[in-house]
Formats: sequence, C-alpha cells, structure tokens
Amino acid sequence: MTDTLSRRFRPADAAPMLARVKRLPAWWLLPAGATLGALTGGLYGAVATPEYTATSYVIAVPQKDSDPAAALGFATAYGRVATQLAVLGDAQVESGVSPRTLRESVQAATSPDAPMISISASAAKPGKAADIANAVARSLTNNANHTKESTQVRLLQLSRAVEPDAPASATAPMTALVGACAGGLLGGLALLVRPRRGEDTPSAAVPGPAQSADLNRDR
Repeated sequence: MTDTLSRRFRPADAAPMLARVKRLPAWWLLPAGATLGALTGGLYGAVATPEYTATSYVIAVPQKDSDPAAALGFATAYGRVATQLAVLGDAQVESGVSPRTLRESVQAATSPDAPMISISASAAKPGKAADIANAVARSLTNNANHTKESTQVRLLQLSRAVEPDAPASATAPMTALVGACAGGLLGGLALLVRPRRGEDTPSAAVPGPAQSADLNRDR
C-alpha cells in the first residue's frame, strides 16, 4: 500500500500544478483570499456558542430635603462599584454563578444626564443572562440602601431584565462577511508584495582576471 501511495503522489507531479499557479493572473489573490476568509468566518460563526445579553436598570432617588444633583453623583459612584466583589458576592447566591464568572460577564454603565445605572449580563442562555442581571441589580440596591440614611439617596430597580429574543453575538452570515473582508485585504497585501514577473535582480559586475601583458606593462 505504501508503494502504491508513493507512486500515486510523487514530487514530480507537483511541478505542473505549480506551473499552472504561476501562470494565473496576479489578481487571483483577491478573490481567493476573500473566499477563504468567508469560509473561515462562516465556519467560526456556525460553531461558536451564541451569547445573549440582558440589561436591568437601577435609578438613584434623592430623599427629602436632599440635593437632586447628589443623586446623579451617587449613581455614578454606585455604577463603579457594581462589579466589585462586595456586590457580586451577594449576587452569586441568587444567580448560582461564581463571582469570577459574574465579573467577566457583567458590565455596568451610567448616564451623565440621569441618575440611572444599567447592568448588563451576558451568558450562553437567555434565561441565565436575565437572572444574572437581575441578581446583580438587586444586590447593588440592597448594599446601597444600607447607607441611605447618611447618603440621603436610595436605589430602586427601575426595570427588570427580560430574556433576550436574539443573541448579541455575531451570526454566521456576519462573521462570513467580516472574514471575506479580512481575506480580501490580506489578498491585496499579498498582491502588493508579490514579486512581478520578468523582474530580474541585477547582478554586480565582476572584474575579469588581469592579462599578463598588462601586468608586464605595469612593471
């Protein structure tokens, strides 16, 4: 069987194929790169695990005789600590997720115009993403309301996170399009650095040996 394979695949058989590749026009690198990139990107989008994102909103409410501007400042401060261990440690019991996973999957953002905090959570399942976002929002409000007497600001969960209908990660057609663009770009770069046909590297002139007559004349 080994002899049969060696006779079927010989190094000499690759020479005609390489010759045909060399005869191809220079621009073939562009469609080849785009096609390869589209196939690679589409395959990645098809096998990658989809990621769902759910968002819960928390609002800071000023108490009686307190400055409304203070609520905006405290909302910014609470948004910065929403992903800290003190908050995530309480949320892990309700969500059933470790603090490390919570920290990697939860993001908090605040608004410069409104005392509102958005807490977004990502997970492989839409229900789990909503559970994580709601658990972190409730943990944040509970921790913040322990000091509402001194801060004169109370946190309330304005909107609960719901299960998303579609994944937030890119779909297979999108990854295929991105891969095609990247492959076409790489093909264009390869086309630019590809040596042109008919260009020979100039060789330096080597002086010939001196003639005996010239040597005698110099003497």
